[in-house]
Amino acid sequence: MLNIVRFLSRHFTNAARAGATFASQVGRVVALAGALLPGAARAQAVVPADYADLQRWLDGRVTFDTLPRRAEPGFRLDQTLRFDGVRIGEHFLGQRIGTGPFGHDTIAGAAGPGPLAVRPGPPGHNQSVAFHRGFGSNALFPLGPDGFALLSGRGEGAVAILFDHDQQAVGLRVHAQYPAPLGTGPQPGRLIVQFLRRDGSRVATLSHRLAPAIVELGWQRETGAPDIAGVLILNTDPGGVALDDILFRRIPPLG
Repeated sequence: MLNIVRFLSRHFTNAARAGATFASQVGRVVALAGALLPGAARAQAVVPADYADLQRWLDGRVTFDTLPRRAEPGFRLDQTLRFDGVRIGEHFLGQRIGTGPFGHDTIAGAAGPGPLAVRPGPPGHNQSVAFHRGFGSNALFPLGPDGFALLSGRGEGAVAILFDHDQQAVGLRVHAQYPAPLGTGPQPGRLIVQFLRRDGSRVATLSHRLAPAIVELGWQRETGAPDIAGVLILNTDPGGVALDDILFRRIPPLG
């Protein structure tokens, strides 16, 4: 059963949902996502960090290759997923999942009360893992409102990552849509990342433009304070996203 928790993969552009209107309106979706994430931080306390640099000193990495390779739709995972030092689900206790204008998950409500706790989505709307040809390995597909059975539901969901120990820096790799053969496909969307403390309060929310390829992203606390207990990830990509190689510090520093 634990083997069924290493997971991840996906990235086939859903042409039916990739119209030109998406590119022209994606900015509004990001603004909506920001509005739905309560208490958005005005001054960002989290800054970008080089993923390759983080690899050198962060000793934890979540991959999804303990599951056998299986083409999409892959493995449907309806419960939270447990790794050494990390638990992954759809959202945090206290948050509510909604549906954005282009069929992606949105978040309303604040995490809490009490210690941060990760929760799965409804059956068929949590997470899946499948072999991803872009990564060349298994990857995690957050399941959106259309669910596991439909291509349009794989990659459009929310991901909540809870760390056993508070983090100073984290990183991950994300794959958005594949390049269109003639360059006529929709523009990639954005990845919206919310960083939370153990009590559920917001540290920061950042938004990143995706690209039709693998994007390596890293973040660290500007002050160096190890107080990132959880990360919530949303996206507005027309083809959805797949995640892999989540970096974190498994053993907290002494002192």
